[in-house]
Parts: sequence; structure tokens; C-alpha cells
Amino acid sequence: MKGPLLRLLRPRRASPRPLLVSGSLWGRAQTAAVSPASSTQAGSTMRPTGRYPIPNKKDLPYDIVELMEEVEMKSGFLPNVFSVMSHRPAEFRAFFAYYNAIMNKERGRLSKADKELIVVATSIVNRCPYCVIAHGALHRIYSKKPALADQVVVNWKLADLSDREQAMLEFALAVSHADNITEEHFQKLEAQGFDREDAWDIGMIASFFAMSNRIAHFTDLRPNEEFYTMGRIPRDKEKAETP
Repeated sequence: MKGPLLRLLRPRRASPRPLLVSGSLWGRAQTAAVSPASSTQAGSTMRPTGRYPIPNKKDLPYDIVELMEEVEMKSGFLPNVFSVMSHRPAEFRAFFAYYNAIMNKERGRLSKADKELIVVATSIVNRCPYCVIAHGALHRIYSKKPALADQVVVNWKLADLSDREQAMLEFALAVSHADNITEEHFQKLEAQGFDREDAWDIGMIASFFAMSNRIAHFTDLRPNEEFYTMGRIPRDKEKAETP
């Protein structure tokens, strides 16, 4: 999602007229535009996506529509957080711009898998199904470890984590719990090769997703069904088993 999200940071000219969008996902979303959003899969027994109405794409600003289309094209589906946040376009831009700044930055010692594991561990504390499920899927993809996120969900202290990952999660969870952060916390990170800037990154991810978790709570944001199976079966095996 790095490329599409960077677009939010660039100034844009207003579109001369609303951009109309077609497609199966948005066909269903538009039908539910005056009621709580529906699940992304036809015939689903899952609860609705959220409790706020999702705007028609023709009523959204051009840059937001363009981002949604690009994410949907690359992912094969549109993550529900994009639909729910589109209810407030200015907040949509701010939310994803900050997400991009902390999750897609080039510098630092945190890998993409590290960042997703932080999101999973801290979102468990905040009891956020959307972030646990969605970012657990992203961790499986980036880490190529289909079981580790599930282990962290059950009990991170018993998960197959390296000493480095344990120190990283311990710091993130201390921030998430609003513990009194002391020099000892930083020293434990430094013992595993992290510096103060890495600690900032870990703490900022934990802090941002504490906010994100609470947005998910009051909007009743539900995860897409696609997230549940992502990264569990290698793509080559999936293709081989497809009739």
C-alpha cells in the first residue's frame, strides 16, 4: 500500500466533475450507502462492516476515490477501513497520511513484519478484532511465518519469538498499557540492537494503533473475510490445488 498512500501527501487539483466508479465491491457498497455498510462477500453471515453509512464514490473527493481504486486493484479487495474512514474525507486523509509515515518509512531497524507484529500484539490488549485479524494477515505475508501471529494472539510470552522480538513487544505493550516508561525499557531494547529512534518507531506504532483500535470500536469496524485466509497457504500451493 505504500505507493497509493504516498499520493495522499501530494497536493491535488479538484476534479472537474465527480469520478464515477464501477466494480463488484463498490456496487454493493453503493447499495448500502444510506445504511450501515455490508460485508465484502456475497452471502456472508458476518456482521455488517460498520455502523456509519459509506458514501457513494461519486460523492467522494477524487484523490480518495483514486486511492481506493488503486488499493482494491492491487489487493483484490478493498479493506473495510478505507470504506469506513471515507465517511469523513478530511480525517481519512490525515489517518492514512500518518499511517504511511510510520508504517512505510524507509529508515530504521524495524522490518515490515516487525511493525505488523507490534500492531497485532497491542491490538489484542485493546480488544480490536479488525486490527488483530487484518494485521495478523499482513504479518503472515511479510514474515512467511503463518503461525506466529496466532501464537501472539493467544499468549505472546509463549510464542516462538526471538529475544529481539520479545524486547520489541515488551516495549510496545508497555506503551499500550500506558505504563510508566523508564530507562530500563530503553536499555532492554538497546541490548537487542535497537536505538532511541527505533524505540520512537515502536512507541509511535503502538500509540497510533491505540487510537485506530478505538476508532474501530465505536464505528463497529468489521474485518473483511479475505483477511482470515491471507498468508496461511503459500500461493504456489493454492494454485496447485485450484481445479
